Amino acid sequence: MKKLHIWSSLLLGLALLGVAFPAAGSDEVTYKGSTTVLPIAGLLSEALAPNVVFSVQGGGSGTGIAAIIDGTTDIAGSSRYMKLEEFEKAVANGVMPYVWEVAIDTLAIVVHPSNPIEQITYEDLRRIYFGEVTNWSVLGGPDMPIVVVSRDTSSGTYGTFKEVVLENQEVTDGALFQSSNGAMATTVASTPGAIGYVGLGYLQPSLRTLLLAKTAEGPFVGASVETALSLEYPLSRPLFMITNGYPQGAVARVIRFALSDEGQRLVLEAGYAPIRALSE
Repeated sequence: MKKLHIWSSLLLGLALLGVAFPAAGSDEVTYKGSTTVLPIAGLLSEALAPNVVFSVQGGGSGTGIAAIIDGTTDIAGSSRYMKLEEFEKAVANGVMPYVWEVAIDTLAIVVHPSNPIEQITYEDLRRIYFGEVTNWSVLGGPDMPIVVVSRDTSSGTYGTFKEVVLENQEVTDGALFQSSNGAMATTVASTPGAIGYVGLGYLQPSLRTLLLAKTAEGPFVGASVETALSLEYPLSRPLFMITNGYPQGAVARVIRFALSDEGQRLVLEAGYAPIRALSE
């Protein structure tokens, strides 16, 4: 996947923290996109009400990016970098994407709680998701069929998993494809033998999280806010909000709030890691 990380946008975001915007009445702002970023957007929406009516909707990173390109949302949520062709399409459509990093996430590898497996490697994940290994006994687990659960192709979470773990190869046709992190978590939690991957904000007691390593030599690391911040976890990644041009008015107030200490504490409340150290 081709990557364009607009560092200037992050620097502008930090500068934006010191910019004062005039108070306003009830302004409406729309969010569409990543279901990974969705819990953060939801908490921001609650905190900003009633001065800003911040309406949030999932659909996946690809859906959000398409919406910012065609002008049907004010803010797109994405759990992946925009692709070069998406930038080109945006510019051709008169849109100049500004990419704001708002949080750090990990892709946690999760299994049904009855599964005693404790750890897994990239290589084992490839063998599972390519359909080469179909029973947990091959990996030292119980004699139980593996149920492969994956996100659909419009998902930034899927894009990250496919690029980093699967080396851009396709998932087996036998996988159960889910449209959101929530659906992924529910499917894995209710299906013995299932394996999947979710953002930090979707971890729950009904899922078992596996330690992950790039190779069998380790180190095997668990998914957590701490390992996301330290970048020790192999599948750590930034989370983004994208605007059309440098934000103004109510859209600017949403981005400014997301980057503030108060907004970054809501990132922690949603289960993700903040992008920087917070004041006491």
